[in-house]
Amino acid sequence: MRGLTLLLGAALLAAVAAMVIVLPDSSGGSRTATTTPVQKTKSGSPTPSTSVFSDPCGTFDTTTPTPYAVTGYWLVPTSDHCTWRSQLQAIHQVGGDTVVRLGFGLQPRAVDDDGQVLAAQGGEPDPRYQRCQENGMTCVQAAESALKAANPGNRITWTYVYRTDEAFGPGLFRCPQMEHTITVGGDVYYRVLAPDDGSDDPTCDFTSKGRGYHLILVNGAAKDSLTEILDLADRFAMKVFPALPLAPRDRVEPTKADPRHIGTLTTLTRRVLQDYGDRFNDRSSLGGVYQPFELQLRDWPDPTVVTTLQVYAEQHDIVQQELPGKPIMVSPYLDGRRGKKFTSTPEQVKRGFKVLARTGVGIIAPQDSRGTGKVGLYWPNLKGQPVDDRLKPVVGDTSYGKAYYGATRDYYRAMSSALNELRAEGDDVQLWANVEAFEPTGDGACEAGGKRGATDKKRLDAAVTFTGPYVSKIISYKWSSFFTCGSPTLAEEVAEDWDRPIPIQALAAGRDAKEGIEVRGYNLARGKVTLSWFGGEDPIEADSATVGWSDTTPISGLPGAVQKIWVPVDWSTVPAGGWVRVDVTSLDGRQSHAPVYLNRGA
Repeated sequence: MRGLTLLLGAALLAAVAAMVIVLPDSSGGSRTATTTPVQKTKSGSPTPSTSVFSDPCGTFDTTTPTPYAVTGYWLVPTSDHCTWRSQLQAIHQVGGDTVVRLGFGLQPRAVDDDGQVLAAQGGEPDPRYQRCQENGMTCVQAAESALKAANPGNRITWTYVYRTDEAFGPGLFRCPQMEHTITVGGDVYYRVLAPDDGSDDPTCDFTSKGRGYHLILVNGAAKDSLTEILDLADRFAMKVFPALPLAPRDRVEPTKADPRHIGTLTTLTRRVLQDYGDRFNDRSSLGGVYQPFELQLRDWPDPTVVTTLQVYAEQHDIVQQELPGKPIMVSPYLDGRRGKKFTSTPEQVKRGFKVLARTGVGIIAPQDSRGTGKVGLYWPNLKGQPVDDRLKPVVGDTSYGKAYYGATRDYYRAMSSALNELRAEGDDVQLWANVEAFEPTGDGACEAGGKRGATDKKRLDAAVTFTGPYVSKIISYKWSSFFTCGSPTLAEEVAEDWDRPIPIQALAAGRDAKEGIEVRGYNLARGKVTLSWFGGEDPIEADSATVGWSDTTPISGLPGAVQKIWVPVDWSTVPAGGWVRVDVTSLDGRQSHAPVYLNRGA
């Protein structure tokens, strides 16, 4: 319980209710070797060792022709493994090297007098678990019968279910004399039993005294989806972050985890990760694990009373024990709305970031929260402007300054400051950005039953700009279906316009005894820089290809694709103390969708 000891207890995080992909492979093995060794470039980045591979789903291209600034994506489940392969190919082609896998939830369930597991809302038996039969009994009855045969005082005090499309190995079981796999036709179940005191007793002593036990009935798959996705990730030189079991939610406040189930959650987490460790610990494609319980990043007055932090402090300790060296990634959300309770300023988020980081998490990838409308994309000099029309359903017809405590950029800057302080103290953590590839409202066409709307590349480019020079990687929620719905799809827009300039920072900088400006961002090389300001009649233009300088060498601490260009500027011709707008135009005439601003001070 290292996380609870640190910071008087807890503080761990949760993250975007999230996603990945999982899918049963129904059509046999690959025509080529199951995995392809991954090579490394001189810079150390993994790259596929072959440009194509073939399997029963077809022939797939492993090259990267249109690498975009976003390099990681969430995916939703699909039962069609050929769709899965096509999606990873499409993601890889736009530069994606990371996928985040969907999580499933542990759920306490009632059981009726006939030993049937009831549906989540009670009432009728759950058909998924109704099929689980063993020796003429339901799986619940069979488990209780086995316990009582060992000692008549044994009993089941809680029954839990956990649905997954993974197939587990023997590492899932601690006590094989009482725990085992149950196969019923094409259905696979796993019986896991643990003392109800949360101890997960390694002695496996079921006979010496009667005890209460928790039954965890896992509905799994005949073929392991995680093995499949890792094999495929090897093909595309990708990293996979499978989700930890999702904690049961509080029935009164479902945004919070229910602390009553900590023991059972940690037991299941330990068993699953023990199995991962047995089978996957040496796989380079296993990037780490993902915490799927969503949590708002804020300044908690007393983290020890935050139940979600308590639950995940326990769960994350298990990760550190069972998968040492594999980082935990979390994706908390931001909320900077002035008109709502319990929202946070950038400074409060900075303090919350440090609470989370000090609990041992390896990667914090905060949601930029523009997709939900909880934070806006605007510069300080433009806070008096009306909010984007797409934000009005969330914050009303108002200005940015009245709607929000700060812009997305302000929050990432604050978290980057916290990151620097943590590293100075010896704590190592990474700051990524999760840019939301959707709008607050829509017609639901992108996902069944969803309320979010599709966005466009112009807005996505702006989101990338506002993460600024503060993050080391950008990922996005989510590939399916927000990148793949509509016509043209967002994925098609990205592939068509992937190399448009995206500036993220402008700095006044001299070079060779000349005054000038350095611009950092994506696809900037040999671009033209335009400076303009309020009240200025004629903008200043300078072409880095003729009078300036370009450098595509990776910059330490920033995503590998970030470049920098420099052009000379006579700052005496630019008003001091004002905000200067900086645009970049590519050689073929495409201007950045979102500018950056520079204020040199008075």
